[in-house]
Amino acid sequence: MAANILIVDDEAGVRESLGKILRYEGFDVIEVADGKQALQQLVDTSFDCVFLDIKMPGMDGLEVLARVGEMNVEVPIVIISGHGNVQTAVEATRLGAFDFLEKPLDADRIMVTLRNSLDWGELRRANRRLKSELAGKDRIVGDSLAIRDLVEAIDRVAPTDARVLITGKNGSGKELVAKAIHRLSKRGEGPFVAVNCAAIPTELIESELFGHEKGSFTGAQQRRIGRFEQADGGILFLDEIGDMSLSAQAKVLRVLQEGKLERVGGTVTLEIDVRVIAATNKDLLKAAHENEFREDLYYRLNVVPLHVPPLCERVEDIERLVGYFMETNVVEQGMRPKEFSPEALDKLRGYHWPGNIRELRNLVERLMIMTPGEIVRAEDVPLGSGNQGPESVILQASTFQEFKDLSEKMFLQRKLQDNAGNVSQTARLLDMQRSNLYKKIEKYGLGSAKRKNGDIEN
Repeated sequence: MAANILIVDDEAGVRESLGKILRYEGFDVIEVADGKQALQQLVDTSFDCVFLDIKMPGMDGLEVLARVGEMNVEVPIVIISGHGNVQTAVEATRLGAFDFLEKPLDADRIMVTLRNSLDWGELRRANRRLKSELAGKDRIVGDSLAIRDLVEAIDRVAPTDARVLITGKNGSGKELVAKAIHRLSKRGEGPFVAVNCAAIPTELIESELFGHEKGSFTGAQQRRIGRFEQADGGILFLDEIGDMSLSAQAKVLRVLQEGKLERVGGTVTLEIDVRVIAATNKDLLKAAHENEFREDLYYRLNVVPLHVPPLCERVEDIERLVGYFMETNVVEQGMRPKEFSPEALDKLRGYHWPGNIRELRNLVERLMIMTPGEIVRAEDVPLGSGNQGPESVILQASTFQEFKDLSEKMFLQRKLQDNAGNVSQTARLLDMQRSNLYKKIEKYGLGSAKRKNGDIEN
């Protein structure tokens, strides 16, 4: 299909000669004589490129450029002018012009510029398709009232620069909410930088967030750019911020107040433009009253609160979620799709889902791998009723010691999962020595938990 080109010039001779060149090359061309007609054409018709004169009676080319920007019409615009100067070219570029050509127009230069603009347009379309595909992998799935209310709130807050505090249990999808806000915000073209505050040792969190200069501490062999700087012009997502140390909280508060930071060991003050979104599974206000979290930081972060409901409060979404996770596994891993029987779905809906969405996603993947045949039946689902649930498993122990070991293993496995495998964080929450926890991990074969930087046995 031939590209569609719009020519806007008050000189009939220029329109005709340029149109003749483009039609000869096989393009579809529409010609108009002023800016008002051009704007109407851009409303009515989709164009692949616009050639726009600067000097026209009434609405000149620069005003048309500005109006096109306000209309959010994405089309490459090539400015043509017989009175070209640097100032005009700079202003046209600032308003979004793709290129600037001086009259008299050269046919070869016209075609080179046009080809470049069409390549640019195709690249933008491919980028949008890719972003759409990536967004599909991270989209919020569900039709329940709780999810509809959440999506509506995201739509309202995303276009602003307001800070957002996302609350919800582990595995409920807090990072998906943050990514949706980024995708729909005016910072969507900028970076999205996620930091799991619970997974970073206390002694390293400030270097991670603010960066450090070479030699600022033992092991700082070169300058490091922190996450705040990496997120400049975009969004910084501070996940599990309730686990951040009080000293780091004080520095984050200063950055939020002033929009400035200094790297660890540095003396230069850097200005940054970052929108901060935070998330937690804790009651931060309660933590503030217990002097475990800064109250002033809480109110800085909690401009717009969003709560992600646990899966047990939106069981009507389970069938759609199962279909979505199955489709994802088919596309990404080449698995064969399965059909879940009504009884299997009922069993899923009757479960309490302590691991939330993450647990359901993992279960769907396991069932697609391990279930023989094309249909997943209720008896294939290892949870809920019958003798498959965790309570039933430990009750099958033949001795009291075996019962205690099974109970302890399941308890530690769940706590490690809740803390993303962070041994230090798990030990602290359980009021347990890390060395003791490591011994339990080895005893029960919970090998997925890894030592984090800074985990030193006492």
